[in-house]
Amino acid sequence: MNKDLHPVTPLLTENWYTEKFTTEGSSFGLQVTQTLHQEQSDFQRIELYETSHFGNLLVLDGCIMLTEKDNFIYHEMMSHPALFSHPSPDQVAIIGGGDCGTLKEVLKHKEVEKVVQVEIDRRVTELCQQYFPQLCESNSDPRVEFYFGDGINWIKNHSRATLDLLIIDSTDPVGPAAGLFSRAFYSACFAALKPGGLMVLQSESPLYHSQTIIREMKTNLLDSGFENITTRLFPQPVYPSGWWSCTACYKNDPEQMNDHRMKRDKRFATGYYNAEIHSASQALPEFMRE
Repeated sequence: MNKDLHPVTPLLTENWYTEKFTTEGSSFGLQVTQTLHQEQSDFQRIELYETSHFGNLLVLDGCIMLTEKDNFIYHEMMSHPALFSHPSPDQVAIIGGGDCGTLKEVLKHKEVEKVVQVEIDRRVTELCQQYFPQLCESNSDPRVEFYFGDGINWIKNHSRATLDLLIIDSTDPVGPAAGLFSRAFYSACFAALKPGGLMVLQSESPLYHSQTIIREMKTNLLDSGFENITTRLFPQPVYPSGWWSCTACYKNDPEQMNDHRMKRDKRFATGYYNAEIHSASQALPEFMRE
């Protein structure tokens, strides 16, 4: 693990799971009531805990991934703004997101005809089906195809110009997910999208990573041919700094795409996302406007 990118020291002491971000001088902790499961898969260390106030907790390689209490914010923001921004998101792929929370939100959109869920570690999905069943309740939807393997190779070998929407629901840019932040990967994504296609990526903390990961991501996306790059901000209590982002970009014809934004009514329940959040999440603080 590259500690410069994600300098984490996980600790489980006195019934508290604490994730320390050493270069930022900060930490976040949750009170643990019991250990549910621990294993080393072929790709990463997987830990599951029950907490006193946040429900079940998933940890991968020492990094907090999600809790039952607040995961809906992230999953809704990774999916609905993009889906409501595309006029006809028929063919969708999700790379990463093995917990299936983003998949569940995507499937709320009836116009979606097919979703390919690409996850490198089958064990993450299997364990989430057991310990986070509410996130996996749509896994049997006939529109879903699961592919367990390397997302970088999958997109590189995917048919050109066949996807309407591509969601990169990756972990931090270390370990198995490091290649999901590269220019070569973005170029392969660009090729797989139809003209007018849309891609959304999780883009880390605006407070900690604006001048590093987010800046480099936008440069690489532009160099790969993407246009109209927009970063959306939202709270995420269990992630570093408690403030998170996703970044969307278009393949060609961005002005036409924007005309379709939020013209369809939201006909399903959400916990965080709505039309006002859709617009407000695009507002950037001064330090990010450079």
